Amino acid sequence: MPRTNTMDNVRMWTQGVPVEEAAVQQIRNIASLPILGGHVAIMPDVHVGKGATVGAVIPTRGAIIPAAVGVDIGCGMVALRTTLKASDLPDSLATLRAQIEGDIPVGFTAHRQPLRPQGGGATGDLLQRRIESLAGRYASLRIMLRVGKYDSERVWRQLGTLGGGNHFIELSLDEEQTVWVMLHSGSRNVGNTIGEVAIATARRIAEREQRQLPDRDLAWLSAGTAEFDEYVEGLNWAQDYAALNRDLMLELVVRALQQFFRCDVVVRDVAVNCHHNYASLEEHFGDALWVTRKGAVSARSGQLGIIPGSMGTRSFIVRGKGNPAAYHSCSHGAGRKMSRSEAKRRFTRADLAQQTAGVECRKDAGVVDELPAAYKDVDAVLLAQRDLVDVVHSLKQVLCVKG
Repeated sequence: MPRTNTMDNVRMWTQGVPVEEAAVQQIRNIASLPILGGHVAIMPDVHVGKGATVGAVIPTRGAIIPAAVGVDIGCGMVALRTTLKASDLPDSLATLRAQIEGDIPVGFTAHRQPLRPQGGGATGDLLQRRIESLAGRYASLRIMLRVGKYDSERVWRQLGTLGGGNHFIELSLDEEQTVWVMLHSGSRNVGNTIGEVAIATARRIAEREQRQLPDRDLAWLSAGTAEFDEYVEGLNWAQDYAALNRDLMLELVVRALQQFFRCDVVVRDVAVNCHHNYASLEEHFGDALWVTRKGAVSARSGQLGIIPGSMGTRSFIVRGKGNPAAYHSCSHGAGRKMSRSEAKRRFTRADLAQQTAGVECRKDAGVVDELPAAYKDVDAVLLAQRDLVDVVHSLKQVLCVKG
């Protein structure tokens, strides 16, 4: 059951998981907003975010808080199981990691030319139709008119690219020693741009209307206004862009595996593809509410989701239990235990190498802030939400690509 809390309109699934005081204050701030359409649900991976905590499910009536959605709109995970086994893997995965890093741009880089699906057949045709549909919708996105000069060509060269930070591509082994492909990414620069424009617009409106806010990043856009409609249009587009971005990278990884192993790598399941930074109009407790999942995943009854740990730990494929008190949600990962700057102050490359032993991955100073000790204990995070999800598969990383 959720931990009892002094805030009447907050439910927290954080038993046995530390929650920093700054995050508690952000939760109080969210809980004080007049636009709330019910209680706030806090997931066990909760930590400080921009305005609102990461790991929060926020129901609002007739409004959306752009900063609560965040700037990496539609960021999420995708995973699929292959026919490869641990016994098929070579002793060293360095060459395979280099091939994946060569095929999929990471960090701020992009493809030299817009990506065209090469898988052929129905899958390739569907991916191409999704690209064309996004392009047609992009041309009429009203929120982009607020940006001014923008490199629209870059939007299409960044489709099928990873990004940086905590985004990753992994090969993992499940309990039967079967190889899975898993990756984490979002809507790249264009999603960031849409998010930043909406956040700035919401702040201006709040100032103009002299709203008393506990945090300027909790400013909202109200339904029925042109600004709200423009944002929702951009929001839905960016969420679709992010999902397609992951699917295109998945195709590139599978192709890299086929080239490396010189055989067909058969995919055994339909990919699990889920957002964890988004908003959608849903019905809960008889009301139509905008539900923002900021670092949270939809976990309706029977719905599959992904809860990653960190480099060197474990990740999980989960099945939702559809808990109404959590708005049918679960955590999106282990959650950070400390900031990136704090992790870089406290840990070294030697710590990173020790904590990622057995995983083929970067072990340089640029990713020290992503070492396992910077994250909460994923097993404790799973235990705290046992009434939200069941574990279907437990995955252990053997290869990790970081931006």
